[in-house]
Amino acid sequence: MTVIDPSILQTDPNSGLSSEEVSERQQQFGFNRLETKEESWLVRLGKRFWGPIPWMIEVAAILSASVQRWEDFTIIMVMLMVNAFVDFYQESKALNAIEVLKQKLALQSLVKRDGKWQQLPADELVPGDIIKIKIGDIVPADIRLLGGGDYVQIDQSALTGESLPVEKKAGDETYANTVVKQGEMVAVVTGTGLNTFFGKTVGLVAKAQMEGRSHFKRMVIKVGNFLILLTMVMITAIIYLGIQRSESLTDLLIFSLVLTISAIPVAMPAVLTVTMAIGAVVLARKQAIVSRLDAIEELAGMDILCSDKTGTLTQNRMSIAPAYVAGNFSEQDLFLYAALASRAENQDPIEQPIFEILSQRNLQDKLNDYQLKKFVPFDPVAKRTEAILSTNNGQDLIVTKGAPQVIIDLCHNHEMDKQAAYNQVISFAQSGFRTLGVAFKTADAETYT
Repeated sequence: MTVIDPSILQTDPNSGLSSEEVSERQQQFGFNRLETKEESWLVRLGKRFWGPIPWMIEVAAILSASVQRWEDFTIIMVMLMVNAFVDFYQESKALNAIEVLKQKLALQSLVKRDGKWQQLPADELVPGDIIKIKIGDIVPADIRLLGGGDYVQIDQSALTGESLPVEKKAGDETYANTVVKQGEMVAVVTGTGLNTFFGKTVGLVAKAQMEGRSHFKRMVIKVGNFLILLTMVMITAIIYLGIQRSESLTDLLIFSLVLTISAIPVAMPAVLTVTMAIGAVVLARKQAIVSRLDAIEELAGMDILCSDKTGTLTQNRMSIAPAYVAGNFSEQDLFLYAALASRAENQDPIEQPIFEILSQRNLQDKLNDYQLKKFVPFDPVAKRTEAILSTNNGQDLIVTKGAPQVIIDLCHNHEMDKQAAYNQVISFAQSGFRTLGVAFKTADAETYT
């Protein structure tokens, strides 16, 4: 990992880096990509024939050929090939799937070079580059926000597990491969490639993969080593006794072959590989990628799994659960008023499912019956949004949406059982739901409904 001198990050935002500076820094820091050592398919295939169990099977095949036991030789070689090629095929499929996932990384970035904004491949970025990020962009490198906007909202759930976008302002750091959900700003690149927060994470994963063999492989190797030792001892004893009895070399080879084949679990690798390959197929149907077959056995032996969830195991997309409607209102009324107290253009992850369900139920046209006069965004103190609207009949309407406890306290509708509403909020929370309350009133009314 390269240490970056803070002085090289003091780039003039008005001109950006020059072509000469970019060339020098690319030589110093490399390209903005995660370099990985990829083994050729021949090397990966060759590894399937290397190890204690394959060695024993190969020795058995050689002995079978030496005494011209071609039927045994054929069976042994078929077992060896099945084991090798099934494992190789499954790994190749996983690597192809992982390669497809890599294509989701940022490919283009708006960069200021030689005083001009240019659309360039993200892997050409270097520390000190001036870039612009906007809504929908994948942040191409670790950056520090400079300005050009009030704030941006960044979805960094895939890195940190935070379910909601994080608001970032000038001076804040933003990590590579996070997503801009709102706003736009100019920033300076502070880290690229393996020098990014994402790159360090990848480095830790690579280090973990290099630390020894899996439990499954260790157990198979132990079994193989024990059988090799036992077979060698017994063959040595047979040859020694055979020589003492002046038996022919051919007979001794046949005895050695029989002993070797009987001691070697020829079918074990093939059975294990095919069994785990079937498991990999089942997992693939559930959208899980198995990069190593022995990982299935490792996962099966796991007692406790600690994992980030949001954006990793889940999609980080909210959806509407069955709603609780108080009084004489319907779900249609609830979703309509909730949408009136929201702004679609904000693309707020909490509000987006509301507009999605309006579209599913063909209720979007009803929004045209209301004209927005004033919108008060979410206030962390008041814990609610508020919209003042006028209807087609000239009446003003105030709709609010926010924390359910706050909304319930605003309502003094005798038709609503407040305690039942509070209990429902608790029930939703126990089920893991995020609950919103919605209420409205006419402009001349004193309380919400």
